[in-house]
Amino acid sequence: MSGTKAGHPANETGVVCDARRVKSEPVVPAGSGSAPDLVELARIVAQQRAELDRLREQAATSCVVERAKGVVIALTGCTADAAGETLLQRAKAARRSLLEECWITLGGLAPARPGGTSPGRSGDGRDTTPAGLPEYDPPAAPSAPDDVADALTRLGRALVGIDTYQDLAHCLLDHFGPDLAADSVMIYARRTGGGLELIGHAGVDERLAARWRQVPPFSGVAVLDAMDAGEPRWLEDFASDSARYLLIGEPPERWLSRAWLPLSAGDGTEVCIGVLRRSPGAFTERDRIHLRGTVRLCAGRLRMFSALPEPAADASPDAVQTLFAALPVPAMLLTPLHGPSGDTADFRIDAATAQAADLLGGSGAVAGRRLREVWPDVTDAPVWQGCLDTLAGGAAYEGEPFAHQETVDGVAELATYSVRVTPLEDALVVTWVRHDSSDRQEQRLAELQRLGDLGWTNWNLATGEVSWSTQVFAILERDPAHGPVPLPDLPGLAVSDDRAALQRAVGALTGQGQPFDVPFRVRGERGVRHLRLVVEVVAEGDGTPVEVHGILQDLTARRRAELALMESERAILTQHDVLQSERALVARLQNALLPLPERAVRLSGLRVEVAYLPAQAGVHVGGDWFSAIELPDGDALFVIGDVAGHGVGAVATMAQLRFAAKGMLITGSSLTGALARLNALLLHSSDTHATATMILARYRPRDRRLLWAQAGHTPPLLVRDGEVTYLRRPPGMLLGAAITPRYEEAECRLEPGDRLLLYTDGLVERPPEIIDLGLDRLAEAVTARPDDESGSLGALLETMLEDGRRDDVCVLDIRLPRQL
Repeated sequence: MSGTKAGHPANETGVVCDARRVKSEPVVPAGSGSAPDLVELARIVAQQRAELDRLREQAATSCVVERAKGVVIALTGCTADAAGETLLQRAKAARRSLLEECWITLGGLAPARPGGTSPGRSGDGRDTTPAGLPEYDPPAAPSAPDDVADALTRLGRALVGIDTYQDLAHCLLDHFGPDLAADSVMIYARRTGGGLELIGHAGVDERLAARWRQVPPFSGVAVLDAMDAGEPRWLEDFASDSARYLLIGEPPERWLSRAWLPLSAGDGTEVCIGVLRRSPGAFTERDRIHLRGTVRLCAGRLRMFSALPEPAADASPDAVQTLFAALPVPAMLLTPLHGPSGDTADFRIDAATAQAADLLGGSGAVAGRRLREVWPDVTDAPVWQGCLDTLAGGAAYEGEPFAHQETVDGVAELATYSVRVTPLEDALVVTWVRHDSSDRQEQRLAELQRLGDLGWTNWNLATGEVSWSTQVFAILERDPAHGPVPLPDLPGLAVSDDRAALQRAVGALTGQGQPFDVPFRVRGERGVRHLRLVVEVVAEGDGTPVEVHGILQDLTARRRAELALMESERAILTQHDVLQSERALVARLQNALLPLPERAVRLSGLRVEVAYLPAQAGVHVGGDWFSAIELPDGDALFVIGDVAGHGVGAVATMAQLRFAAKGMLITGSSLTGALARLNALLLHSSDTHATATMILARYRPRDRRLLWAQAGHTPPLLVRDGEVTYLRRPPGMLLGAAITPRYEEAECRLEPGDRLLLYTDGLVERPPEIIDLGLDRLAEAVTARPDDESGSLGALLETMLEDGRRDDVCVLDIRLPRQL
C-alpha cells in the first residue's frame, strides 16, 4: 500500500498529509520578543500525540482488513474490491462488525454450518459462498445476546493493539473480569514432545507461573485433554474435576471453576486459553457463547503474531534497561496504563534493577510485567497514591521509612528503606533509599522531638556559637532564617511576668555554672505558650562554664489540660455540695410530709405494713408516696403513687397530690372523680409537664369489698390460698397526660387470709428489660414464701432488690386475717 492518493500529494518526508485530520498551529518565531505559551504548546503536543495514536490504530486496523481481504483473494481468486464486499456481506449477515469478520476469517475457525438456507446459499440450495471460505454462523445456531455482541466488538478493536501472548492474557482478563467474574487467564502452547509451555498469564503471581510454566505430557491434564479433543473443557464441579484431572494451582482450590478452550495459532502451533474463576458454579450458556466467540477472534490475532514486529530477544539489550542494570540502588521505570474510564489502573515496569526485584519478593526479572502483578498489595500502600499524585501534579513523592527484612551473607537482618517517586516525562522513576544507622538515629531523634514537643539547644560560651534543632524554632515560632538567640538574650523572649525569673536563672548559670529547670511563657501567633527550659553546664577544670546544653519543651497542651481538669474538679465539687444540700433538704421535707410507721398498723380490720426505700444511685430523692388511713365512716383508704422525676420539684408535686387526694376522699369524692380532679390539678400547676401514676383504693369492712381505680400504675398483686394473681386494671390514664381522661372503678371482694400488695414501679423495674419480667419475678418471690406472716415484707424486698435500687421503692402490704 505504497504511494499517495489522488489529490493528496506526498510531502518532503514521504508522509501523506491529510488536511482534514492534521491541524497546523501558529508557532512564535524565536527572537520575536514574545515567549511561547507553554500551556498552548503542551496542548498542541497532546493533540499531536492523540492524532498519532489514532493514526497508528487506524493503520493497524487497516492492516487487519487488508490481510483478511488477501485471504479471501487467495481462496477465491476474486478482486480486492470483491473480497472487501464479501467480508462486508458476511459480517452483515452474521451481525458482526467488519473487524470481527476479519479476525474470524484470518483464524479460519468458523464451524461449518449444517444444512439450511443462508445468505451464502440461494433459495434452491446452490452454494453462493466463495469457495474455500468458512461459513458464518447459521440462524439456527445460538446467537450472541446483544451485550455479548457489543463486548466482542470492543474486544475486536482491542486486539488490534496486542502484540504478544502476555499482552493478550492481560487484555482477556480485562475483558472477562467484569463480565464473567474471571480472576485469572492462562495461555498454554503445545511444544515439541507434547509438553505444554505457559506463554502468557494474567492474575497469576510469578511464583505460581514459574512452577507451572512447563507441564509434561501427562495424562489427566485438562489443557492437553482440550487440545487433543479440539473442544472446550468446562471444569465446573471442583470435587469431580479434582478427581479426574491434575488441576493447576497452589493450592488447586484457588480456582473452583475453569474453562479451557483450544485454538490454532497458525504454523501448526496449538494454543489453549484458560479462564479461571475463584467462584464455583457452571458457566451459563451466555458465558459459553461469549468464550467461544472470544476464541474465534483470538485465533485470527494469533495467526498474525509471526508477521508483527517482536522485541529482538537476542539483540543487544535496551539502553534504558542497561542503564538500570548498572544502577547500585533499587529502582524501577514505570509507565502508566489506563483503564476504560481513563484513570490510571496499573503501571508497566519498563526497566528495573535486580535489587528492586529482591525488595518486591519476586523471582527473576520483573521488567515488562505489571506493577500490581509483582506487588499485589501496592494499592493499599501509600506509595500507590504517591505515584498517582506525582503523575498528576509532577511533584516528587517521598514516603515514610519502613522496615524490611533482608538476607546479607546468609544472615537475616532488618534494614530501613524509604521510597521516592520522581516524574520523568510521561513515566515515573521509583527508587528505594536505604538508611544507615546514623540516618535511622537522626530520624528517630526527629520523631522523638516532634512527638514530645521538645527540641535541643546548645550555647558555646567561649566562642559564642549557638545551635538549635529545628523543633526549637517551631516551638518558639521563630524563622530559622533569623538564626538562634544567644543565651543572654533568651529572657527577652518571655512575657514580662516571667522575664525576671528566667534572667536570674541565666545569670546564675553563666556566673556560677548552676543548671536550672525554669518554666516560662512566650507570646506568639498561636497565643501564649507555656514552655520549660532545662539546661546543664560543661565546665573547665577550674569550674568556668564553657558550654551549655539544654532541652526546650512545649507544655502548653499539658498546662491547658491541667487547668481544664482543675476547673472541672472545682465545678464537680461545687455541684456535689449543691446536690448534697438539696438531698438533705429533700430528705427532711419528705420525712416531714411522709412519716413512716415504725411497725405494722391495723385499719378497719386489716393489718397494714409499709416500706419506703430511697434510691441508692445518685443524690436525688424521688416522688414515691403512700397514704393508709381510716375514714370517719370506718372505711380504710389506701393511696400509692409515683411522681416522675426527682428532687425538690418531685417532692413538692408529691405533697400536692397526697394531701389533695386525702382531702377529696375524706370529703366524699368518688375514686374516679378524685383522679379526674388530680389530673386537672397537675395540668394547671406551675410545672405543666409534671406527670404521676396513682392507685386509689377504698375498703369496706362490713362486706369486705375493695373498690379501686388507677391512673397508669402497676396492677395490685393478690395472694389467695397460695395462688398469686394480678388484679385486672380498670381504664385509667397517667395523671397530667391528657385534658379529658377516662377513669373507671373496679371491685374485688377480699377473703379471710388474703394478701394484697400495692407498690411503685421501682420494685419491679430493671432497665433495659421489659416490666413484664419484673412482674413475673415479683410473683415468684411472693409464691416462694406463702405462709410467712411476720417480717415477710422485709424478706420480699431483699429478694427483689438484691442488685441494688435504681429508683425509689414504696410498698403497702395489706392482709385480711384468717380469723375475723
